[in-house]
Amino acid sequence: MEQAYGAGKAGGAFDPITFFRQPQIILRIVSWIFSIVIFGCIANEGYVNRPDEVEEHCIFNRNQNACNYAVGMGSLAFLCCAAFMALDVYFPQISSVKDRKKAVLADIGVSAFWSFVWFVGFCFLANQWQVAKPQDNPLKEGGDAARAAITFAFFSIFTWAGQAFFAFQRYKLGASSSLFSQDYTDPSQDPAGVPAAGTEYTEYNADMEANYDGSGGYQNQDY
Repeated sequence: MEQAYGAGKAGGAFDPITFFRQPQIILRIVSWIFSIVIFGCIANEGYVNRPDEVEEHCIFNRNQNACNYAVGMGSLAFLCCAAFMALDVYFPQISSVKDRKKAVLADIGVSAFWSFVWFVGFCFLANQWQVAKPQDNPLKEGGDAARAAITFAFFSIFTWAGQAFFAFQRYKLGASSSLFSQDYTDPSQDPAGVPAAGTEYTEYNADMEANYDGSGGYQNQDY
């Protein structure tokens, strides 16, 4: 089957079972869930206070930047996963090979970027959790949420790296058929291939063949 960057020619029917069995789709869904967990843990239980205080502070060594980083990156990763999931659904309908190449390159770059972001986030959160003072949280509230955020930030490094890897595999695959040249466009979506308005179709008739003198290079064979 002719394919271009991991998908067949445009116009095929969408198969949800095949779609959700793709490794990059599975990793995208897992990353999407991880981002929800990280965002939810910090937003709900990431702020604590001492018994004699009213104002709540970030559970990570009272460093507001740590909580802001986790909440911000978690929410942005959630939106990014949703956007690329939508692109994955639409990808087989892209008729231009150049556009498919751009989409795959964007997937590689964005996935690698998020893998780096979560590596930084894991190191940052783990460090701030390690130096947090017990007296700042004597009731030990939110400890499980903080550890969960750190754990899923660590796992997210590999899920996003996996997405970058599979996107790179699709990039190496490229266009596996001459039908998918770099300038290939689905004829049904190519304006140049559509007859101009008012153009009439000339029917074939026997007189055309009878009047042809062979000047175009074709010679009749005598049998």
